[in-house]
Amino acid sequence: MPSPIATLRNNRSLRAALLGATAAIAVVGFAGQSAFAPSHAIAATTQSVAPMSFADTVERVRGAVVSVKVNIVESAATSDDEDGPSMPRLQPGDPLEKFFRQFGGQNGMPGMPGGRQQHGPRMGQAQGSGFIISSDGFVVTNNHVVENAKDVSIKLDDGRSVDATVVGTDKKSDLALLKIKDGGNYPHVDWAPASPRVGDWVIAVGNPFGLGGTVTAGIVSARGRDIGSGPYDDYLQIDAPVNRGNSGGPTFNASGEVVGVNTAIYSPSGGSVGIGFAIPAEVAKDVIASLKDKGSVSRGWIGVQIQPVTAEIADSLGLKGDKGALVADTQANSPAAAAGIHSGDVITAVNGDKVDGPRELARKIAGIGPEKSATLTYIHDGSEKTAKVTLGVLPNDAGAKADSPAKANPSDFKSFGLTLAPATGGKGGVVVAGVDPDGAAAQKGLREGDVILDIGGQAVSRPADVRAAVDAARKEGRKAVLMRVKSGEGTRFVALGLNAAG
Repeated sequence: MPSPIATLRNNRSLRAALLGATAAIAVVGFAGQSAFAPSHAIAATTQSVAPMSFADTVERVRGAVVSVKVNIVESAATSDDEDGPSMPRLQPGDPLEKFFRQFGGQNGMPGMPGGRQQHGPRMGQAQGSGFIISSDGFVVTNNHVVENAKDVSIKLDDGRSVDATVVGTDKKSDLALLKIKDGGNYPHVDWAPASPRVGDWVIAVGNPFGLGGTVTAGIVSARGRDIGSGPYDDYLQIDAPVNRGNSGGPTFNASGEVVGVNTAIYSPSGGSVGIGFAIPAEVAKDVIASLKDKGSVSRGWIGVQIQPVTAEIADSLGLKGDKGALVADTQANSPAAAAGIHSGDVITAVNGDKVDGPRELARKIAGIGPEKSATLTYIHDGSEKTAKVTLGVLPNDAGAKADSPAKANPSDFKSFGLTLAPATGGKGGVVVAGVDPDGAAAQKGLREGDVILDIGGQAVSRPADVRAAVDAARKEGRKAVLMRVKSGEGTRFVALGLNAAG
């Protein structure tokens, strides 16, 4: 079952069917207001009245909205034909084997439903939308539209097709900048100087299903949406109908300024259900400026692995609230390590601006940029401290690996649903040698092969150390015991309720 969060790119197959799409206008109302409510309950203003028509705005901006067509090189693969499921593999000597081999395929007939083919790299097509931001032909679109592009063409609103080059891409924000090769004075649009509010009208223009320029309208439904697509998710949610093929298209305010770049939809079926996501203009314009200047994006980095502060973790650390970003691990020789920040610390503010959680911290640090100074406010051993750091450059992602699970001298913690063993090779920590899939530990995400590094800030190297730490936490009246755990994805804290301790 594919994820209901889907990018808006069309099917790259040449056989993709053109499907219909209908523009729709959303109407704003006051949901849940009683017909008998007092007249002063909700104050109406003339600003809440929807415009009678968006035609003038659309007329001004549509010339800058383009269709982006890309020829891509798909990697070699052995795959089922897209028209149907694969046939069973035939055993040597099967009466049908000779027949199928005669037509060029040992395990199926190429080009027929159910056939399987061995093939090398092949050409495919991708299609999306974009918009021109300068008179000399710079075009904004999504990274996933032009990823692996061999060549790119732009279809303008007047019907002309022109070639373009990829200036730069940024996978983390899913943005790309293109440049039309032909010189000219192209119609273009501007970024909005201010962010839209929830409830503001917006207009989406794009190329759904390859149909050509299509306009829909709606409102901003929410801000700051995290859809799990990357570390810097901060999407606008809009209800203007957008569909596959709208990727990279603009979302305008009523004045015709770009407030967002359409990127993804929530859809069980692949079509619009009224929940779309756009990269905010304030994020996109900085990324695009960097791509235009350097062809890439450099982000700030402090060198920590971070996670949310849950209620159980807050209780285990003796915190008053669950705001901030918990430092699970600090990388050696990183800006955070140089500033004295350790695992177990909770970062609560950057340059005086409060941090509610890890994703907000990541966005703030990335946005400041490398080689810039920042002041971090954090809680260490129950006391608030500050540290000034010089940010580094965010390196390529690298995951940590846990030690191989040990099998010798396992010790059962049945109430947690855990079997533990000492780490091998003289390494510190206690290895999770087994996990009951229905136990408390499994519910918290612990897996076989994870390594428990410390409990309550105290390093452990034997299962007996774990049991002693659990007993000590219980005597202190803790509701949960806090473990720092290393896995294949990195280091994190896990809080296990003591009512399940064994």
